[in-house]
Amino acid sequence: MARLGTIPFFKDPGIELSPYESRCHWRRVDENEVLVDFDDISTDVYFIASGEVRILNRTQSGKEVILGEMRGGAFFGELAAIDGIGRSANVTALTRGEVCVVPAAVFRQIVFASEAIADRLFRLLAKRVRELNTRLMEHALLDLKHRLYAELLRLSVPRTGASGERVVSPPPYHHVLAARIGCRREQVTREFTAMAAEGLVDRTRGALVLRRPDLLEARVAEALREDS
Repeated sequence: MARLGTIPFFKDPGIELSPYESRCHWRRVDENEVLVDFDDISTDVYFIASGEVRILNRTQSGKEVILGEMRGGAFFGELAAIDGIGRSANVTALTRGEVCVVPAAVFRQIVFASEAIADRLFRLLAKRVRELNTRLMEHALLDLKHRLYAELLRLSVPRTGASGERVVSPPPYHHVLAARIGCRREQVTREFTAMAAEGLVDRTRGALVLRRPDLLEARVAEALREDS
């Protein structure tokens, strides 16, 4: 069955995808399954059809830094397919799901054959570089409190029916936030206590509510100005 065309990245490619179908394969993944690990020499590209994965890096001392999560419609592994160098991060499934595994040679052939897909790849890589630049600036210039503000804003979406508020759903664990911003869980817990006392955050069933995201944004912007 032709399924490549159902993947958002491959939609309306301007080329016939059927010759590539048999060279790709679909597989189910289980919760906590490692899809790629640090320095793996594999070069396949993984397109997420369903489920959620987490991307993280690990220092030589064993400390883990969470780079982000991906859900259905996203993909990872394109860097290894482009340059053939070992994997730069670990990707582990957070839930059960399904992925389409595209060999590097197939991925490159499709990209080179389709201007539309090549343009999508260029734009995606540019977006990821910009996002990494933003996080690098935050880690270099902001203290723990303001890094936490920035990360919560990045994870949140507008709250339905509540103008001006944002939510993070499901509410993130403190140790996960700590791994995202480079600190200890206890420090995150302490900052949340202070934020709750100010009325900046609230925890409801199934969500963390940012009551004053505008104030958090203003504080982050001010901190960046002071340190620039």
